[in-house]
Amino acid sequence: MVRAIHIGRSVKTPAEFRALAELLDGLGFEREPVPPEGKARAETWVAPAGKLSLGSGRGGELRGRAEGTDLLLEVTDPEAVYGLLEKRGLKLIADHHEGNSRLFVVELPGGIKAAFFGTSGATIPAAAGELDARGLRFGIVVSRFNSFITERLLGGALDGLRRTGAREKDMDIVRVPGSFEIPAAARVLAEAGEVNAIICLGCLLRGETLHYEVIANEVVRGIGQSAQETGVPHALGVLTCDTLEQAIDRAGLKSGNKGFEAALSAVEMARLKGAVGATASERAVGHPRGTPQRKTRAR
Repeated sequence: MVRAIHIGRSVKTPAEFRALAELLDGLGFEREPVPPEGKARAETWVAPAGKLSLGSGRGGELRGRAEGTDLLLEVTDPEAVYGLLEKRGLKLIADHHEGNSRLFVVELPGGIKAAFFGTSGATIPAAAGELDARGLRFGIVVSRFNSFITERLLGGALDGLRRTGAREKDMDIVRVPGSFEIPAAARVLAEAGEVNAIICLGCLLRGETLHYEVIANEVVRGIGQSAQETGVPHALGVLTCDTLEQAIDRAGLKSGNKGFEAALSAVEMARLKGAVGATASERAVGHPRGTPQRKTRAR
């Protein structure tokens, strides 16, 4: 029976292909790995959900106005997507509004007509951390064991911090013998109170005994415990792989660089801690409606 919905489109030139691929990556699609034996010049992008909609008449629905388009994409923030497409100079074909819902149709590279729709405005305000490392200080704990991998993770982490605005003097690097020693060193950094977040980098490769499972469990548990008990965000960049090839892929090849990803997580969590703390302070001072207040008993 049916397993998945696939929509195939082709473009005429390599330039159009590159432009469209860059746009899909920017919209948040995930690329599906290409099999090594594959020879066709094609790539697949995967969305979080796929649907097949059938109807008899438009029924006044906003999505009915997307008739005749090649793609119909539901987005979480249509205003942000519209701004992204506008910056790229793509041709706007139609733009419809109904309340806080919006649907617009643009012509993508290769002549593909795509309709984007969604609802603007969040109903519940949410705190979030920005990817802005300016003014923050970071500790980086990196294992010397499997340095062929961990040095690449370190390079990715430093790149991530630099790209988000961190200064070289605000990055403290601590080297430890192996991954097992990472939690202890991270705890020392956290308790010193001089860093806003800690990035933990290591690499564990499965062997023929239970040593791998024992170490992996203790390292992850120790890092999590240090973060919870000290209140300093810890980013997990310790690889746990079956083979060296898997580790190499995750240290800068087709699976990205997990050190870079850990650095971005550290920046976001450091900012999130500040945002949540500021919100809590405002509520404590202002006592907005619905906020619990401590009651004192008269004496």
